[in-house]
Amino acid sequence: AARGAEREELAALNDRFAAFLERVRALEQQNGTLRAALGRATAATGPRTGLVQGELRGLRERLQRLGRDRDRLQAERDGLATDLAALRQRLEDETQKREDAEKSLVLFRKDVDHATLSRLELERKVELLMDEIGFLKKLHEEELRDLEGSGPSPAGLAEAEVCKPELTAALREIRTQYESIAVKNLQEAEEWYKSKFADLSDAANHNHEALRLAKQEMNESRRQIQSLTCEVDGLKGVNEVLQRQMREMEDEFGEEIGNYQDVVGRLEQEIQQMKEEMARHLREYQDLLNVKMALDIEIATYRKLLEGEESRITIPLHPSASFSVRSSVLEPQPPESPARRMVLIKTIETRDGQV
Repeated sequence: AARGAEREELAALNDRFAAFLERVRALEQQNGTLRAALGRATAATGPRTGLVQGELRGLRERLQRLGRDRDRLQAERDGLATDLAALRQRLEDETQKREDAEKSLVLFRKDVDHATLSRLELERKVELLMDEIGFLKKLHEEELRDLEGSGPSPAGLAEAEVCKPELTAALREIRTQYESIAVKNLQEAEEWYKSKFADLSDAANHNHEALRLAKQEMNESRRQIQSLTCEVDGLKGVNEVLQRQMREMEDEFGEEIGNYQDVVGRLEQEIQQMKEEMARHLREYQDLLNVKMALDIEIATYRKLLEGEESRITIPLHPSASFSVRSSVLEPQPPESPARRMVLIKTIETRDGQV
């Protein structure tokens, strides 16, 4: 009965050993499949990672070039803004000079008008003096004619004859006095007129010269203002074109950078997923290695048990003999993982032919 029980136990062990062998073969096949999948994943990830790194380097270089172009355009825009501010200041200065010249021209015109009025007033006074002198001459001649043409009375003829030389002398003296006074007034009027006319002529000439210089300066200022205005308009056009180009480049580069950032983010996400999948495959592979080692140890233990049973069957047993197979706890250490799996080996004892 004991031997039959042992045979049954050996048969069960054999079946169990066969099942373990079948499981080991299945696990080895699964392990090979996982190794192939891991190799394919590694082979596919390597070139793709290099491609992603190359694209990232290209994008970084392009971003750097775009940054340099943006800095250069900003420097050009700042320089144009400085030139535009200087031209505006110069335009304001020239405009102020033009306004000052126009004000001076108005003042000179007022002086010329005043001098012209003064000359006309002096000419009118001279004409009045000449008319007055002519009138006095005529009056004097009429008085002389009246005195000479009046008929003398017989009583006063002798008296007239006596007084004639005296009257003639008095009239001659009066006439001489009037003529000297008239000549003196005429000379004074002419001298005063000549003096005033000379002063007014000098003032007019000075004003004309100042007016000519003011007109010349004003024309020059107008030409400069027109030139500066044209230059300012040109610079404004260039500045607007540069600003429009900058805005277009910023919009274009911003859109491209956004697309590149999306691509980079997607690639990084794929890389992270691939890394996680590789880590998962490595963990599964490590678990399978640990299971395989545990099965190898268990198979070795059962093989020793079978060998011990075979040797016991061939050698007679003492009724009180007993044997036990004990194994300590094994701690396999896989080369690729620090994980430790505890494998407990069962102990089978027989006493008097009983398990």
